[in-house]
Amino acid sequence: MNAMHGGPDALGVPLYDFSTNANACGPYPQAVAALLLCDARYYPDPAYTVLRQQLADFHAVEAWRIVLAGSASEFIYRITAWVQRGGARTVRLPLHAYGDYAAAASAWGLDVVTHPQEAALAWGCEPSSPLGQAQTEWTQASFMQRSDGVRVLDCAYAPLRLTGTSSLLGVQQNHLWQLWTPNKALGLTGVRGAYAIAPVSAQEAVIALNAMCPSWPLGVHAVAMLQAWLQPEAQNWLIQSLEILRQWKLRQLNMLQGLGWICLPSEANFFCARPLGDDSGAAIKTLTAALTHLRHHGIKLRDASSFGLPGHVRLGVLSPVAQDALASAWKLFKDNQ
Repeated sequence: MNAMHGGPDALGVPLYDFSTNANACGPYPQAVAALLLCDARYYPDPAYTVLRQQLADFHAVEAWRIVLAGSASEFIYRITAWVQRGGARTVRLPLHAYGDYAAAASAWGLDVVTHPQEAALAWGCEPSSPLGQAQTEWTQASFMQRSDGVRVLDCAYAPLRLTGTSSLLGVQQNHLWQLWTPNKALGLTGVRGAYAIAPVSAQEAVIALNAMCPSWPLGVHAVAMLQAWLQPEAQNWLIQSLEILRQWKLRQLNMLQGLGWICLPSEANFFCARPLGDDSGAAIKTLTAALTHLRHHGIKLRDASSFGLPGHVRLGVLSPVAQDALASAWKLFKDNQ
């Protein structure tokens, strides 16, 4: 598998990692403390009885609607396999999106279609990745026209929304699968653990997806991370961190625009930018050299070519210290051209 992701690479953990979308104010201290207290000598409850009810109470849904997953990627592959096993052959992907949606569809032989009403499985993400924008097309009735269609909204970045509001009403969300991965909001992406909330009429689907899940998809550390996420103190910490991220984002945008970068609009703690002003072949080649230069100076950005945005990068919002390091390294690259 030759997947492209942000984060650590062959050179190790970047000193200033703009390539992931984790909360730069993290990690959440109480979650770290909970992880340190985990007793890894024992299995968690294989039914996750307490955790499942806690998640249900947090989202004000019935406990049967909670489907636990080893990670968001694991659930993406599992629900794609379930859709294919049911005889479906079509999938609708966002124009620019996380690569595992397409990778899972390819692995299970689904054909990508353009029109939502033709798709047995349709993916959305709000705020979207890599752009951090609203998934406004999901408010259109065409996404709901197939009564047998499976619609999954990836909510990975919903807790990290800095501006705007969801384009979906609660009644609409009840008819979608909602996929949640709180490790990003907590600044703990190395702890894998996720869950989905099933639509109100998906009892049989939940039974089938649970049957397709291996035993103990969550280890004790993932359980501790998710339980920490549910505490009121964690939600208060998140609110405070969002205010800090708003300030950092404004500074980061102003800095990059001062360097001549074209920054695209975003509602999240990350955004895309075009550092060299265009996406010509020469600019893309120069950008590749720039990213290599930056990486050897301890700074990593996410090349957005794999998202269908050549000539662009995706940047998470980081602290002013990291921003200044990026500006200095970029100016050094430009001076040496």
